Amino acid sequence: MGLDVLIVEDEPAILTSLEFILRRAGWSTGSATDGETALKAVRSDRPRALVLDVMLPKKGGFEVLKELRADSATQDLPILILTAKGQKQDVRTAAELGATSFVSKPYANSEVVDAVRALLAGDGNIGSVAT
Repeated sequence: MGLDVLIVEDEPAILTSLEFILRRAGWSTGSATDGETALKAVRSDRPRALVLDVMLPKKGGFEVLKELRADSATQDLPILILTAKGQKQDVRTAAELGATSFVSKPYANSEVVDAVRALLAGDGNIGSVAT
């Protein structure tokens, strides 16, 4: 079985928490802690969905999102944007760059699980974001 969700998060405690809640929900996970590694992992691991933090070292989340959407091999990958900012401009930027969904930190675990469930079911869209 392939990878269900690739989590891209540079804060160790948040990454560990996301891995735990998504695995507990029954999905296989992988992780990357910077934007450059995330792009390599998406191309090699072929996850079914991506949970992507905005603030990352080496290459920011919005830059990663833009590159994935520009590549025909990854343009349809469901992507959930996570950010601590939670500002309306971030939602607009995420939508303009092609994010599937958006959740602001801090978040309830159930918000992330529900958002990933929607992504994997093909039901996620930026119009129904949790902020």
